[in-house]
Amino acid sequence: MRTRRKGGRPTIADVAARAGVSTITVSRALRDPARVSLELREQIDDAVRALDYVPDQHARALASARTNIIGVIIPSLTNNVFADVLRGIYDSVAESPYQVQLGNSRYSPIEEERLLGIFLSQRPAALIVAGVDQTERGRALLTSAGCPVVQIMDLSEDPVDMMVGFSHKAGGHLVTSHLVAAGYRRIGFLGARMDPRTQRRLEGYRAALIDADLYDPRRITTTPASSSVSLGRDLLRDLLARMPDTDAVFCNNDDLALGALFECQRAALAVPASIGIAGFNDLEMMEAAYPALTSIRTPRYEMGQRAVQMARAALAGQRPERRTIDLGFELKARASTSRND
Repeated sequence: MRTRRKGGRPTIADVAARAGVSTITVSRALRDPARVSLELREQIDDAVRALDYVPDQHARALASARTNIIGVIIPSLTNNVFADVLRGIYDSVAESPYQVQLGNSRYSPIEEERLLGIFLSQRPAALIVAGVDQTERGRALLTSAGCPVVQIMDLSEDPVDMMVGFSHKAGGHLVTSHLVAAGYRRIGFLGARMDPRTQRRLEGYRAALIDADLYDPRRITTTPASSSVSLGRDLLRDLLARMPDTDAVFCNNDDLALGALFECQRAALAVPASIGIAGFNDLEMMEAAYPALTSIRTPRYEMGQRAVQMARAALAGQRPERRTIDLGFELKARASTSRND
């Protein structure tokens, strides 16, 4: 005996309830059966037949209509790192039919979920989202977006759709290994906000020091507070109060590194002879500082460019063969860590 919802034609929610899966899974299976397992397809097919479910073609046609908006969600509008990414994005949509709609998640996964819901309700042509650490619901929203999705600023083995970024852990490992090679042995870590990308840089720091048999967890100084130059000063002051023999610090970004340099100048600590300082991202100020500060240069502008290029190629039916692009990074070794020269 066939069943259907009382009072009208069965809906996709009815199919999902009967099959014991989510409406997103049903939608995905009906739209692109290859994206779900054979077992799930059979469950859903059985429910469709049992309910005599027929997709609403008019609604489907409306749902397939797309705007010319490329939605972009980043965690900060004031961080220079993301300013460079946005410059690459905006330059890449110039003189094209596409426009950018920008959302600021403020490093909040819940706010990111909310923004994804708003953006998707507006039927964007594509989405560009910073990071790979979405919540379960956020990832589900991206998976069922029905448009090209590009995750940026990081790498993972399981992209939602496409991805362009670099390994923060490998970057943290490289700069820490550089400090070891420069002759430093009591190397600290200064970290702020401690978002997932910072956590991965800390993992790289830890792994490099374990490899060198130099790891001491007491030299890690972190805070959930937002990063700033003055915070870098305070974090170094705190680290040296606890571990005064620290002879180098890897700062998880350049703001903290500049603040650490100012604190060394205030305390008459010679850089790099008494203490080495390294940062991450290589903003313009790192080369302009005195002494010039070592940092990891990240391809921020190119990342924004490539994200738009990948999205536009997918929209044109030319989806890239490589779903994940690793742009890498570059160590810019400068005077602040040149003790062995």
